[in-house]
Amino acid sequence: MGTFEEDRVTVPFGTKQLDAVLSVPASAKDTSTAVLLTHGAGGDMNLKHLVSLAHTLASNGFLSLRFTCKGLNLSYRVKAYHAVLDYLKSQETFTINHIFVGGRSMGCRAAAALARQLNEEKEGTVQGVICLSFPLHPPRQTHSHRQRSEDLRRLPEHTSVLFVLGTEDNMCDRDLFDGMVKELKAQVEVFWLEGGSHGLTVKGRSDDSVLDEINLHVITWIRKQGA
Repeated sequence: MGTFEEDRVTVPFGTKQLDAVLSVPASAKDTSTAVLLTHGAGGDMNLKHLVSLAHTLASNGFLSLRFTCKGLNLSYRVKAYHAVLDYLKSQETFTINHIFVGGRSMGCRAAAALARQLNEEKEGTVQGVICLSFPLHPPRQTHSHRQRSEDLRRLPEHTSVLFVLGTEDNMCDRDLFDGMVKELKAQVEVFWLEGGSHGLTVKGRSDDSVLDEINLHVITWIRKQGA
């Protein structure tokens, strides 16, 4: 694994600004893949899962840009994601040929919506979506699963999606999820974390060991996409 540098940046967003962090591999000139990440309904870009993943990505030669957007309205989150992607594209230091978007819980719902919008406008804009703990429905409210999965079902077949889910996640009924996956046109890979909660914690295991396992799956999957 290589070294990397981090820079705190601010992303213009209408009349506001979004706080973000760029994790840049030491060999930045050789970097052609970027991964954008954001958090769920609570917390911010300093969530341990996102920081760990961002550092692992940068250590493996992938540029990572994680950001904070605390709005709980999904369309607002998607607009923020658009702003972050535009900011990345404006950076002349990097030549990015592969873009992956992702996040945790509500953050990956926003990433899926962004990928759907962009890929409907121009094929191949976003190569893949990383969904950590996709919130298919609120706890014990499975009736909303189709509405929450609409953007995923509308992703085109040339898009790839990685799901990282806990087997004990109370916001993702496994039977409903399996049924949803069968409807997707996108290329899908699913990693079930045994005993994992919606927060991707596992009783009896250290956070670091769980994060190492998840990060390895993410890195391996990105490389499978030819990035």
